[in-house]
Amino acid sequence: MNSGAADSTIARLTPTQFGLVSASVLAAVLPHLWRLPLPLSTLILTLLLGRWAQRQYRGARIPYWVKLPLVLLFPILVIVHYGNIFGREPGSALACAMLVMKLVETETRRDARACICFASFVLMSALLFDSGLGFALLLFAALILFLAAMRELEPRPADAPVRAWRDSLRDDLRGGAFALVVALPLALCVFVFFPRLGSPLWGAPTDNSARTGLGDRMAPGTIQELLIDDSPAFRVSFDGVPPPRTNLYWRGPVLWHFDGTAWTRPEYFASTNAAGNLQALGAPLGYDVTLEPSDRRWLLALDMPLDAPDNAVRGADMSLVSRAPVDHLLRYHATSSPRYLLDATLDRQQRRLALQLPALFNPRARELALRWRNELHSDDAIIKSAFDLFHTEFSYTLNAPLLGRDSVDDFLFGTKRGFCEHFSSTFTFLMRAAGIPARVVTGYQGGYFNRAGNYLVVRQSDAHAWAEVWLQGRGWVRVDPTSAVSPQRVELGARAAAGASAPWYQADWLLGLRNQFDLVNRAWNDVVVQFNSLRQQSLLTPFGIDKADYSDLVTVLIGSSTLLLGLFAWWTLRAPRTTLDPLDAAYARLCRKLGRAGATRAAVEGPRSFAERITATPLRNAAIADLLDQYIGLRYACALPSVTAVRTFARRVGALRVQPAVRRSR
Repeated sequence: MNSGAADSTIARLTPTQFGLVSASVLAAVLPHLWRLPLPLSTLILTLLLGRWAQRQYRGARIPYWVKLPLVLLFPILVIVHYGNIFGREPGSALACAMLVMKLVETETRRDARACICFASFVLMSALLFDSGLGFALLLFAALILFLAAMRELEPRPADAPVRAWRDSLRDDLRGGAFALVVALPLALCVFVFFPRLGSPLWGAPTDNSARTGLGDRMAPGTIQELLIDDSPAFRVSFDGVPPPRTNLYWRGPVLWHFDGTAWTRPEYFASTNAAGNLQALGAPLGYDVTLEPSDRRWLLALDMPLDAPDNAVRGADMSLVSRAPVDHLLRYHATSSPRYLLDATLDRQQRRLALQLPALFNPRARELALRWRNELHSDDAIIKSAFDLFHTEFSYTLNAPLLGRDSVDDFLFGTKRGFCEHFSSTFTFLMRAAGIPARVVTGYQGGYFNRAGNYLVVRQSDAHAWAEVWLQGRGWVRVDPTSAVSPQRVELGARAAAGASAPWYQADWLLGLRNQFDLVNRAWNDVVVQFNSLRQQSLLTPFGIDKADYSDLVTVLIGSSTLLLGLFAWWTLRAPRTTLDPLDAAYARLCRKLGRAGATRAAVEGPRSFAERITATPLRNAAIADLLDQYIGLRYACALPSVTAVRTFARRVGALRVQPAVRRSR
């Protein structure tokens, strides 16, 4: 017996087995490929597909002089790109490379099982980067593939018939899906009751490469990357009635410094925890924000935030900065005042920063602003002149032409086409050149209110940039120059303003489908992703335990898992139901019909004897005799009856009508 087991382990993989193992490896590395450096991801994918083709068509083992350089090359590529091999990004990259290298040397069932176990680890590591519902569904599909591969690797009897690969694949996938469904109750029990730590188990450092989100730098084209990204940025649930769309300005980084090319934020405002001279002029509005991971520190709040959430700082310019990068789904409560007075008096340092302009840049724009100042004198009149200029001569488009060194001059007097970052940058430059303190504010504007879930979803495509000007006696005042060119951008949202620049925005049915799916995704985030230790400790509150500790949770976990395993054992060991193939099932149905008519077949009676006995009864019938003869021919006259013949026999049995026997009364 041991010898047979050893032989089954050492035996080389069949093409079907190796194909399933290769597909499992591909499913494990695919979620990582898009975030890996291009040379590494290309090498991994090429090596994987090349190994499958080589094994499929040649079958020779890969020599060591080919494998050894690859083993040394992958760590070198990871270190060159990331600087080390520790952390989420470099660790996952190295794991993907080593998994493919394991496939290169996989030839036996033992190697294949180890490869699939390693692939499971690599696939689970992708949850460090994405825990959304969509990825979870893909993960379940990959697990079915892994289980199907493990099922195909099971030893088979030596005399087992050779099956077509399509039939084997179908049965393996069906068995893998069944195994996953059976395991879900126990997995759910462990997910709910296994004691959770207050912080993740991994303490590896993260890299500084940000995901899609707002940055502290704005140059032509930076916000455009967000405007074509339709993924959710954050979701908001209001304590009361949501404000109108025209007031939905979600404040992010405030940019002060302009070097002629890009707007940036001084470190002073990023690190200062200032109360600010903010006066709320109306009733405060409370709301909960669920922010998607961005690996940045910016928190979004409705203009104007009255305080900072926990573990965050409200800067001197009223922007919110988290003390740690947002690398996981973050929920926080905020309070804002839509009507406010900010900095009724402007200190010297802020005035100097709000009037700063680089020398020798954009001379024509400076000349225009000075002419406005000399002719108009009033700040409000200068602002109106800029709005009138944008309204009459400019157009909103996402396909903005490239700008040169003097980007403001090129936009004002040349292209005259752009989107929010062009208008806010140009407007702020003109205001400063005219002697009006001004700054650029980046964030999001608008959002889609999902009435079914009673929350607002703000997408990356809702990214926006506007300006703030300081006016005597009124403080900092929000001014959105984009509204002078495209009012629908503020009133109807980014989708309406994009127009012909983004035709994919116009599909109403697609937008509705995305928003309905977002409702499901939000429920997934609330129930699964944000299920933390605090929520776990309150699970047993209905049973009189206000705050469950580790011992309580472990007790419930052991009890519930024992119950589930006991039920599964009972279901597995219960009296098995006899499973018949389609031909025998049809024959059994024929015997039941004849039994109800008075001709019951004995348990040890063969079909030939049964047919001969039928001829001596009142049931003697040509149709019945023909069916019995047909069954004998299909079962005993051929090794494997055709599917068509079996189906024809089953249909004839179903169509047979036999009069039930009439019992005599005593």
